[in-house]
Amino acid sequence: MQLPAEIRAAAEENAARFAHKELQAAANSISERYRAEKADGSRIVTKAAEAAAYAVTRMPATFAAISSALEHTLKHFTGELFSAADIGAGTGAAAAAISGFIGDITELHCFEREPEMRKLGEKLTEAHWHDLDMTKGELSRSFDLITLCYALNELSEADRGRVITSLWEHTDKLLLITEPGTPAGYRSIISAREQLISLGASIAAPCPAAGSCPLGKDDWCHFTARAERSKLHKQLKGGDAPYEDEKFSYIAAVRGNCRPCDRRILRHPQISPGFIDLRVCTKEGISDIKITKKSPDFKTARKTESGDSI
Repeated sequence: MQLPAEIRAAAEENAARFAHKELQAAANSISERYRAEKADGSRIVTKAAEAAAYAVTRMPATFAAISSALEHTLKHFTGELFSAADIGAGTGAAAAAISGFIGDITELHCFEREPEMRKLGEKLTEAHWHDLDMTKGELSRSFDLITLCYALNELSEADRGRVITSLWEHTDKLLLITEPGTPAGYRSIISAREQLISLGASIAAPCPAAGSCPLGKDDWCHFTARAERSKLHKQLKGGDAPYEDEKFSYIAAVRGNCRPCDRRILRHPQISPGFIDLRVCTKEGISDIKITKKSPDFKTARKTESGDSI
């Protein structure tokens, strides 16, 4: 799932305003701050050069992750979505994903506290942009769809609880939260999942059931989305690979009915001559299954990836 070409081109055109060394230093600084995973509300991107570097080096992978989470979620959501709001919108990755997957959206709003991110996001996406820090304020109205992407894990534990409660109160139909696919990101997702269930939400994806997560303490639920790297992207990240695999975790909560999957693939399928091994999450817990050529699911299983339902 690739960032639309026109957005990538606009991001790189904007980046051309800065010296290469400045962009590279900004990209390195952003990477270090993300890897630190400080849950204290620290500001990660504050300067124009940092916003430019973010749009080139982080926005494609973030878009791929959110697109994947959204695609999986919509398979199990039974309603219609006409209005959407993205919280902690960055430079508009979620807005681009929503525009690409939901054709009925007539209102798309982005809320971001960092001025430089908002300024660039306004150039890159067709959405209504607003200044909002969810730890200090809240939405003034509700939306059919609310997304919170790569923002929850930056907040303190106390702020997370308040933000989730506020967002759920302003969600008419679907709330999608996406975080990095790290142990820390997964813990944030699990905490949000438990809170949302306590608030009366139904879980549409990725979980087959709304009970306690069956994964062991040393494991965590995460999936992978692949994003292409442009020439400038590779230069700023200091790598030669033409793509990067973005690990992410997510939870989709809905008001009303939904159709959770029966089985969610948790790991990359292991394909061998004559059979395929899958680790799946089911309503009964974690299971390892073997699908042979004689199974009617064999052809489908050969085309599946981690995160798919089967």
